[in-house]
Amino acid sequence: MGAVVIKIDKRNNLLISKLVKELGGKVISINDDQFEDFALGNLMENNKTNETISREIIMKKLRNER
Repeated sequence: MGAVVIKIDKRNNLLISKLVKELGGKVISINDDQFEDFALGNLMENNKTNETISREIIMKKLRNER
């Protein structure tokens, strides 16, 4: 079974939720912070390189050093 994430205004959200429930689906409401966490996690997963980077390189990037 798959899932669909739809981000719409509150009024339409209620309408879509009602329709999904009538069709036998399950609706899970999440807030904006949870949506951003999901989107960031998805972005990170899609761009994963499996490369190992040293702590020194990471710290330089965080300090804006070259």
